[in-house]
Amino acid sequence: MIVDDALVEKLANLSKLEFDATGKQEIKQDLTKILSFMEKLNELDTTGVEPLIFVNEDVNVFRDDVVNYPISKEEVLMNAPIKDADYFKVPKFVKGTKY
Repeated sequence: MIVDDALVEKLANLSKLEFDATGKQEIKQDLTKILSFMEKLNELDTTGVEPLIFVNEDVNVFRDDVVNYPISKEEVLMNAPIKDADYFKVPKFVKGTKY
C-alpha cells in the first residue's frame, strides 16, 4: 500500500484530525513504518498455528440462578425509623413538606 497525501487526507477526515504540512509528513512516515512492519509479519510461516481466540484457558463457571429470601420483609423493616406496612418511608425532597 502506498502512503500518499490523498490517503493521509482521507484518514484525517475520517478521524476528524487536522494536520499542517510537517504533521502530514510525520504521519506519512509513521504510516509507512507501520505498514512495513505489518509486511514483515506476513513473512512468518504460520502453517499449523491455530488462531488465538482466548489469552488463557479459563472458562466462565455458570451457576443456576436461585431465588432466595434469607431475610423476611418484617425483619428488614424492624429497625427502620419510619416505615409503612411494606416500605421504608423517607423524607421528601420538596421544600415545605414533611413525611
